[in-house]
Amino acid sequence: MIIRSPEPEVKIVVDRDPIKTSFEQWAKPGHFSRTIAKGPDTTTWIWNLHADAHDFDSHTSDLEEISRKVFSAHFGQLSIIFLWLSGMYFHGARFSNYEAWLSDPTHIGPSAQVVWPIVGQEILNGDVGGGFRGIQITSGFFQIWRASGITSELQLYCTAIGALIFASLMLFAGWFHYHKAAPKLAWFQDVESMLNHHLAGLLGLGSLSWAGHQIHVSLPINKFLDAGVDPKEIPLPHEFIWNRDLLAQLYPSFNEGATPFFTLNWSKYADFLTFRGGLDPITGGLWLSDTAHHHLAIAILFLIAGHMYKTNWAIGHSLKDILEAHKGPFTGQGHKGLYEIFITSWHAQLSLNLAMLGSLTIIVAHHMYSMPPYPYLATDYGTQLSLFTHHMWIGGFLIVGAAAHAAIFIVRDYDPTTRYNDLLDRVLRHRDAIISHLNWVCIFLGFHSFGLYIHNDTMSALGRPQDMFSDTAIQLQPIFAQWVQNTHALAPSLTAPGATTSTSLSWGGAELVAVGGKVAMFPIPLGTADFLVHHIHAFTIHVTVLILLKGVLFARSSRLIPDKANLGFRFPCDGPGRGGTCQVSAWDHVFLGLFWMYNAISVVIFHFSWKMQSDVWGTISDQGIVTHITGGNFAQSSITINGWLRDFLWAQASQVIQSYGSSLSAYGLFFLGAHFVWAFSLMFLFSGRGYWQELIESIVWAHNKLKVAPATQPRALSIIQGRAVGVTHYLLGGIATTWAFFLARIIANIFASHFGQLAIIFLWTSGNLFHVAWQGNFVSWIQDPLHIRPIAHAIWDPHFGQPAVEAFTRGGATGPVNIAYSGLYQWWYTIGLRSNEDLYIGALFLLLLSAISLVAGWFHLQPKWKPSLSWFKNAESRLNHHLSGLFGVSSLAWTGHLVHVAIPGSRGEYVRWSNFLDIPPHPQGLGPLLTGQWNLYAQNPDSSSHLFNTSQGAELQF
Repeated sequence: MIIRSPEPEVKIVVDRDPIKTSFEQWAKPGHFSRTIAKGPDTTTWIWNLHADAHDFDSHTSDLEEISRKVFSAHFGQLSIIFLWLSGMYFHGARFSNYEAWLSDPTHIGPSAQVVWPIVGQEILNGDVGGGFRGIQITSGFFQIWRASGITSELQLYCTAIGALIFASLMLFAGWFHYHKAAPKLAWFQDVESMLNHHLAGLLGLGSLSWAGHQIHVSLPINKFLDAGVDPKEIPLPHEFIWNRDLLAQLYPSFNEGATPFFTLNWSKYADFLTFRGGLDPITGGLWLSDTAHHHLAIAILFLIAGHMYKTNWAIGHSLKDILEAHKGPFTGQGHKGLYEIFITSWHAQLSLNLAMLGSLTIIVAHHMYSMPPYPYLATDYGTQLSLFTHHMWIGGFLIVGAAAHAAIFIVRDYDPTTRYNDLLDRVLRHRDAIISHLNWVCIFLGFHSFGLYIHNDTMSALGRPQDMFSDTAIQLQPIFAQWVQNTHALAPSLTAPGATTSTSLSWGGAELVAVGGKVAMFPIPLGTADFLVHHIHAFTIHVTVLILLKGVLFARSSRLIPDKANLGFRFPCDGPGRGGTCQVSAWDHVFLGLFWMYNAISVVIFHFSWKMQSDVWGTISDQGIVTHITGGNFAQSSITINGWLRDFLWAQASQVIQSYGSSLSAYGLFFLGAHFVWAFSLMFLFSGRGYWQELIESIVWAHNKLKVAPATQPRALSIIQGRAVGVTHYLLGGIATTWAFFLARIIANIFASHFGQLAIIFLWTSGNLFHVAWQGNFVSWIQDPLHIRPIAHAIWDPHFGQPAVEAFTRGGATGPVNIAYSGLYQWWYTIGLRSNEDLYIGALFLLLLSAISLVAGWFHLQPKWKPSLSWFKNAESRLNHHLSGLFGVSSLAWTGHLVHVAIPGSRGEYVRWSNFLDIPPHPQGLGPLLTGQWNLYAQNPDSSSHLFNTSQGAELQF
């Protein structure tokens, strides 16, 4: 008889009613800290209150209590997410043009916010098409809703209410699992069970339910929408779910039900579970039948994976065994001990998860444009740019967060006495070698990557384009990246013969996809310009890693400060005793790492924005000719720093800096305001605490004199607080500036802005005419232009002393003046202007033209008179009108003015509307024109009678 111990059973229990529900602590700010709970003595109290409110480690050392607080806070976070989602859906239901957009997504822009007409702010409501005026949104929600099968605003209302209900449930769950049934520590540490449930339940069943929704609701509804059926005529979602015959009319395999599934004849389902690859030519997005197939396959994989780890039974893997089996020949104990670290330090676990999620978010950013998952997302360039930028920023912040929590783990949770010769211990012992080598890599990358640009700028300045690194001179082709691109492009015929096309058109080798005359996706060429900027990416990423990794590896100690572990995660300088100890805490490394993360992500999103506008995004003519937004200028302009400044930052800022008076004006104000916020941050970053404390003491003295001093003593921000405020404003200002710059550029209506530009030019020229007529000496100057200096304007300054008055009284003037060097006097004299009255009339005429141009810009934005895309594409007609109308007729009119007004004026004859018929420009009038004797017009019968006798040469006298 064999006697064996019974199978171990995991008994997870909870504590019932561990903490009484009470609101008393809400009335005690800082209840989690004895010091803070005493109340404020100085203004530092408010900063400490916010700094430590969520630092659960500082409230208690009980890991179970900390775990319960984190778990409960997660439900609160989920509640906020559901509430935010509900708000988005409510906006779509109440304020949007979703139903209109659904009927014509290629010509109507998405809008879900209408500004109320208060003090003129309704100007922000731009015309998005379809007779709707509102703020154009770039979140991608409209595209998600269409892919989900939402066809009415009522459905959006219902979803918003559902999200509110879930938000309430999450709040209740957070309260319940902290106050009524709080899990024990063993439950939080049972990672195998947790992984099984997350894999099978959250990811497996979640993907399966979404696949079911896509198959039974999204696919049939989108099939109707693609066919042009009115959304109001499409059956409601529940009809497709309950009525199998309705689905079978679209997908015949539904007639057979689940029989093919159980008989393993799965190919029968190929009419709605496809494996096409590429993009749907109707919507420009991935085939929805492909994504339904993907979610179904992923669900099966995760459901299987959910049975992978050992829990109550003997089968399955143990994570502890897996980790401890990882021992290489050069890694000592290997991963031994990592399991205990991850189940006792939530900072270590959070660090790993943040690093993974941050990296995944950046991968998502790149997939969103190269494989656009939703209908009509690819041709909404503002949304494409916003989604890429958003996911890149989020990824960057998450990765910096990973370093922050890794450093907190090292300071608070790492015990070097129990770790010997495992992977973590060996990395810490090799930290000097790691950091010094990484430092060398950063220096090498920095000098060489930036040096290539400096070389190009220098050669450009010296006029030696043949010596520059470019596709047309010295080529630095990214041959490895091109090989990767080519391999993927050829995959359907080589490595993946079952696929019909490559994973993305961006690899190349396929025709472009265009929707509604706009490019959805295009093969992305790589050349010397990409080689250069990718090495800048490598440089900024490596420097970010250097700073963050140094912060982690030196978090507990260094040769300079061996007792860092006692000082904690954040601490200020400790004076000049060791020759300077500022910015050595782990917190300071996170602070510095944020700046370099900002540098790295900024270059990435600038690169993406310019590259896509230059080489991908654009329009396609009926003849198949693609016109990119910036005409392919990336390859030749982005190879110099000056090119980035001139052709990207400055050239593409024209929309945001000229947005005043238009529906984009808010972006112009954000652009200015965000610049201010960014500049404001420098005040915190450049000046020290002592400076502000001295200033505050002076202000306190003044308050005491007036007997209005508060009981709470003012204190300057600490060094750490100042840096925190500084970096927050720096990042917020920089990100908001980029946001306004990007969206004003990509949303702007360029055609209408041309009329606005003309209005500005006419207004500026009118101002010059008026200025000289009022304050200049034009009439005096034309009497003797050889000896009288032209005056730009008089100087009226009551603070001028006699020496200043004498210094600025020049050019024949009787008072202080500025001399004009613009050449306007000479130009006006050449075209026949002779009096201040002529200047005033010219100024009024140009003001009228300015007003007409503004009206024309507004007029051509109205739905009835807005030109269609085909009008802009009709290049031949536009060339004909520009050549004959703009150049031909205007040159003829200007010639008439010169012949009838300017030339007689040069002889001293004043020709205006009242007498221009009485003074012919030539004695024989039109006779030579009509008789063909045109050569007579080439003779000047009175060449010696020029005003001032200057036709034969003038004798200059000074």
